[in-house]
Amino acid sequence: SGTICIQPCSPSFHGETSFVCEDRKWRMFTDACANLDVQSLFNSVHGKPGVGAKYFGADDHGNSNCQADFSCIIPDILSSPAIPGNIADIVELLKKISLTFSENVNRGKMQSYSRIANHILNSSIISNWAFVKDRNASSILLDSVNLFAGKLLLKDGLENIQEHFISTKGYSIHGNNSGKSFDFSMELNKTSNVTGHVVIPEEELVKLPKTSKAISIAFPTLGAIIETSRLDPAVVNGMVLSVSLPEELQHVILTFEKVNKLENVKAQCVGWHSTERRWDNKACKMKSDNISSVVCMCRHHHRTFRSFSILMSPTLLRNVVLDYITCVGLGLSIFSLILCLTIETIVWHHVTKTEITYMRHFCLVNIATSLLIADILFIVAAIVHNTALNYRLCVAATFFLHFFYLVLFFWMFTLGLLILYGLLFIFFKITRSVFIVTAFFIGYGCPLVISILTVAITEPKNGYLRSGACWLNWYETKALLAFVVPALSIIVVNLAVVVVVVVKTGRPPIGEGCKSQDLSNMIRISKNVALLTPLLGLTWGFGLATIVDSRSLGFHVTFALLNAFQGFFILLFGTLLDRKTREALRKNCLS
Repeated sequence: SGTICIQPCSPSFHGETSFVCEDRKWRMFTDACANLDVQSLFNSVHGKPGVGAKYFGADDHGNSNCQADFSCIIPDILSSPAIPGNIADIVELLKKISLTFSENVNRGKMQSYSRIANHILNSSIISNWAFVKDRNASSILLDSVNLFAGKLLLKDGLENIQEHFISTKGYSIHGNNSGKSFDFSMELNKTSNVTGHVVIPEEELVKLPKTSKAISIAFPTLGAIIETSRLDPAVVNGMVLSVSLPEELQHVILTFEKVNKLENVKAQCVGWHSTERRWDNKACKMKSDNISSVVCMCRHHHRTFRSFSILMSPTLLRNVVLDYITCVGLGLSIFSLILCLTIETIVWHHVTKTEITYMRHFCLVNIATSLLIADILFIVAAIVHNTALNYRLCVAATFFLHFFYLVLFFWMFTLGLLILYGLLFIFFKITRSVFIVTAFFIGYGCPLVISILTVAITEPKNGYLRSGACWLNWYETKALLAFVVPALSIIVVNLAVVVVVVVKTGRPPIGEGCKSQDLSNMIRISKNVALLTPLLGLTWGFGLATIVDSRSLGFHVTFALLNAFQGFFILLFGTLLDRKTREALRKNCLS
């Protein structure tokens, strides 16, 4: 459906051939000959002797004057096509320059650096970022520019370096200022512009003990590039504004002009979490929102938040009722599970005299233990995420949360198999030792293998964690499938177990009349379904409804109610309503 072009490379690429296949909807590039020699370019800047330095204008002794302003590498970079391979190489080059030459950045260095960055921030090549292998390339670019620009020296107390798709401004600031603002108006594409404003409030400036500097950088296209390269569902609806402030200053006010000015588009103020490489809505608070612009109050943090923007998030579901149900349910669930395990400890010797009762209570204890640990880890993961702690800590919390939720399901699966064994294989006896070995292999071995494989496959690509939470990624690597697929498979199997139980126990005892028969059948069936539903994890099946319609508050509330209170249901149906457990508990209390 498209035209295939064989396109020769420019002379700086040694005359080899690159192939470009394109149509209106997509582009696919083969970059075998198009990649820049990053090491040679960097050597030119670094002044190291060698082929690269020689090629880019070093003298006979290998000394280069390129360190002054990096100008010697500009022509070759700007003449290179901004295809995915070259984009990745230029990002790598800018990163190396930032790490090596970020001290005493003068105007010349910043201009050259901005020209190089501008080449890959062009609005005409945004779609090419989707084919860059490193999904974090746009984040690395943002961090590199922030690091380099933050060291910019201000001549006469101000600086203004403007390119089409990146603008850097700097001012000297002190406690006597009445307030300082940065105003940006930049080209978004060939037909439209976009504006942004950064204001440092007077109440912040009075905190300064001495004259300092403030640097702000505007990126009109970077939001779309991050959206393209990371496959994130959130849509950036304005420019990205970065701010470098003295440590004493923590808050800035930012005004963003909306790109999409439709009335039904809701805005959300966010900051770029530089450690976890995601947008975080806890970095900013919205002050005002109208059809054309948004005003945000954002928290500037040197290690975490330095870049801010606004998002369109139509599927974001936040509700006080959901938060309340989750908090109350988790608290009651944890208390119920601790009580359940305490009761099981007290009555253990009384209720495990036969092989089948031993196996049942063994499964129940492991289900309660795994759910208790998972509930606690759920709270820990939320705390780790909300307080913006270490990225590795978030990975660790996600790994163990994933593992123990899988353990919960696989022990429910084991209990389901045990029920089938008791109903269908009456004359086949299994020893206690064989059961324990098999149960531990299923209950802990399978989850461990799945959890390790998930983190080993996705974390090297920075695709283990999702944006906005310490939990498994979905949009980039589909890591969440490592939980959803096993969980739903076990739910289907356990649903079949419940059907078998209903069929087997629905048969009436001999001698009952028709009416009493129907009534006893209904009571027996209802009791069995009520007992087995929480123990076999069937309430998690309602999670399918939230996948089908993620915007329905009713589905989310139902799912939260059934699962936040699962620990209480296990205590009620697994322990308190069991006749032998109650008798053993009564005897123990009387004694």
